[in-house]
Amino acid sequence: MQAIRIGTFEISQNSPCYIIAEVGVNHNGDLQTALKLAEEAKASGAHCVKFQTFKAASVITRNAPKANYQLQVTDPRESQYEMLKKLELSPENFAKIAAHCRDIGIQFLSTPYNRADVDLLESIGVDAFKIASGQIVEYAFLAYVAEKGKPIILSTGMATLSEIDNAISTIRNAGNDQIIVLQCTTNYPSTNEDANIRAMSSIRNAFDVLVGYSDHVPNNYACYAAVALGARVVEKHFTLDKTMPGPDHSSSLSPTEFEQLTNGIRLIESSLGSSIKRPVKEEVRNIAGMRRSITATVDIKKGELISWENVDFKRPGTGLTGNFSELVINKPARVNISADTQITLDMIEW
Repeated sequence: MQAIRIGTFEISQNSPCYIIAEVGVNHNGDLQTALKLAEEAKASGAHCVKFQTFKAASVITRNAPKANYQLQVTDPRESQYEMLKKLELSPENFAKIAAHCRDIGIQFLSTPYNRADVDLLESIGVDAFKIASGQIVEYAFLAYVAEKGKPIILSTGMATLSEIDNAISTIRNAGNDQIIVLQCTTNYPSTNEDANIRAMSSIRNAFDVLVGYSDHVPNNYACYAAVALGARVVEKHFTLDKTMPGPDHSSSLSPTEFEQLTNGIRLIESSLGSSIKRPVKEEVRNIAGMRRSITATVDIKKGELISWENVDFKRPGTGLTGNFSELVINKPARVNISADTQITLDMIEW
């Protein structure tokens, strides 16, 4: 499958995992908080900081109820529209955030929710588009995004494999094959038991795409499992303070926790190595000390047969190792051999 370039980052089967700090709406509608989140995401090791670009009036009716998880962490008397209205950022603020991200060296991405959002993000120079799970069945919208010709990171929460197939086909039919598909479970917070990381492999094999994982689990184990199973992108919610008011803060990682995530991912990547089985340099140094040699267990007189009655394997492995046993056993000794002496070929009568 092809490598995909997002700005200065190339994502491929062999590249380091691309890590997204998903701010979403955790800026609480405040520009300075958004800028600070970008800075902290950079310091925590993220490649990318991602926001959500929307107008509440364009994505939700005024009387729409909140999702169950939103009711648990925000004022239940407030409608979802009222909640989202407070979390909007203006086009001017998005332009300032994108410019700030460029200045500090972190990728800026955002999730659009309608065509106007796509056009806004296009105008401020995004290098890719992230599609939220809820939009995966909105094929006309997917085609509109795809026609921009930029990479698409597609979340698949709530979706079946058939729906993913339709979404990918829509994007490809629009002339865009730059697709990264993320396994995702749409629940906040979610559980390890619902992460279903193996679905990544099914998606990769079915559609020949790069895959990753968008995580809503409070701990990082599902992310680590995803990296071990080949995730090329990992996304996780990010906040300055988990106690701040808002729908997503409590299920997000703080800067310290996000740094632990990025460090953990890099350690996992370093431990994966290659598919070639061979001793590493440190193992080679340990061979002599850890392997064993054919060694006399008692004194063996000249002419006496060498047998398992008078030899065994003992460390160090600096002599004839076990794979030379057939050359030694049932051969007469050419010289006297003292107990605890390694057997060498010149001690054997041929």
